[in-house]
Amino acid sequence: MSAAKPQGTMLGHPKGLFLLFTTELWERFSYYAMRAILVLYLVDAVQSQGGHGLGWTQADALNLYGTFTGLVYLTPLIGGWLADTFLGQRKAIMIGGALMAAGQFILGTPHAWVQGMETEVFYVGLGVLILGNGLFKPNISTMVGDLYEEGDHRRDGAFTIFYMGINVGAFLSGIIVGSVVAYFDGNFQAGFICAGIGMILSLIIQFLFAQKLLGDIGRVPAAQLEKQRAAEKGEVRKEPLTKVERDRIKVIMVMGLFTIIFWAGFEQAGGLMNLFTNDFTDRMIGSWEVPTTWFQSLNAMFIVIFAPVVASIWVRLGDREPNSPVKFALGLVLLATGFLFMIGAVLEMGGDANAKSSMWWLVGAYFFHTMGELCLSPIGLSMVTKLAPLRIASLMMGAWFLFVAAANKIGGIIGSFIGHGGAKEEQLANAMSIFAGIAITVALSGVILYFMADKLVDWMHGAEDSHHTEEEALEEEIAITAEHEAIKR
Repeated sequence: MSAAKPQGTMLGHPKGLFLLFTTELWERFSYYAMRAILVLYLVDAVQSQGGHGLGWTQADALNLYGTFTGLVYLTPLIGGWLADTFLGQRKAIMIGGALMAAGQFILGTPHAWVQGMETEVFYVGLGVLILGNGLFKPNISTMVGDLYEEGDHRRDGAFTIFYMGINVGAFLSGIIVGSVVAYFDGNFQAGFICAGIGMILSLIIQFLFAQKLLGDIGRVPAAQLEKQRAAEKGEVRKEPLTKVERDRIKVIMVMGLFTIIFWAGFEQAGGLMNLFTNDFTDRMIGSWEVPTTWFQSLNAMFIVIFAPVVASIWVRLGDREPNSPVKFALGLVLLATGFLFMIGAVLEMGGDANAKSSMWWLVGAYFFHTMGELCLSPIGLSMVTKLAPLRIASLMMGAWFLFVAAANKIGGIIGSFIGHGGAKEEQLANAMSIFAGIAITVALSGVILYFMADKLVDWMHGAEDSHHTEEEALEEEIAITAEHEAIKR
């Protein structure tokens, strides 16, 4: 921490926590609002045909979606390095936020202003948004930890509060942007403007209150602080990895492969499942049609409700609590169960592309996907921090980001198998094949991982043998979920 200390507390935490909570809430609102409408905008008809989109095929749109979300997880590696080495976290957040706002407003540029160059302007906006995300994403959550001294027990609760801000923003985004798009008669670019306004609110809040509530936290690049600490402690001699360390790294790599499988399926939420909701789901309640984007808010809502419940279950199991690989396997099986609901939705239509499936199939799918996420996501972060040798911990966390990035791109490719603008019957049949293929692959992966669990635990060399009181373990489990959400989202 820097010399200038943050001012005051609220609910037992530094006031700066609630500043970062609000900043991240509006930034996540901005990102998820844009994510909720991206593929819908791409596949909507062009303006000359009565639409408000770019007229892409579903396959091309889902391929682009996978590339975009993959880069969202790659660029933070660069953004984190720039902040640590040159900019400092505060400056990186402001620059990144400004670029993200600019990207949203470029995406919202009316077609009438750029006739004939709609696609080029779209790519510029998307590129600027990705660059801004790279600077913003890795640094805001790091500052939460910097509010607390080493060993401060309040850190766990702080990440829980911060995590709630993330999911409140994600929950509000789909509902608000869907309502805005509907109000403007399906004009998705109005939704991008709405997302840009959310990002501007985030920047204004940070600009007005950061110095008062954060002090000098995040102003000095971490590399400079690290040099000071190294000078005080003396130079640390580099040593080769031991056998125990190599075994633990093997566990991270193996679990990373299963992480790719999980997120490649899970990320169909914003892609293929989003299109299925729009085209093949009965969203009518009486005479009112539920906006497609509202379903994107289900995951965030379920996380807020059930994260403490899942954490409590692990604690109450006591000595019977499953190890990390078994929890991963359970997460994969729950994801596969969610896709059984999507298969049910297709079967209900009986091959008739003009029929509509019940929206409750989607609710069930998102519920089980979220339960799978809660079994797998926090465990991944916890595992990396427990197993990675301290001297390469950042490198290992970077590798974990690469697994997630690869998963997002693969997920986009899988979703694109729905086809390049074929007949609706063909698209429906392809969707059935994709949902079934994902369900089978993910379920088999879960079974394989379950039978590998004992060997992986052996390679951990006792990293999971620590014992805590029930209260400490519950706080730790919720905090781990919170920290992973801060990174994942």
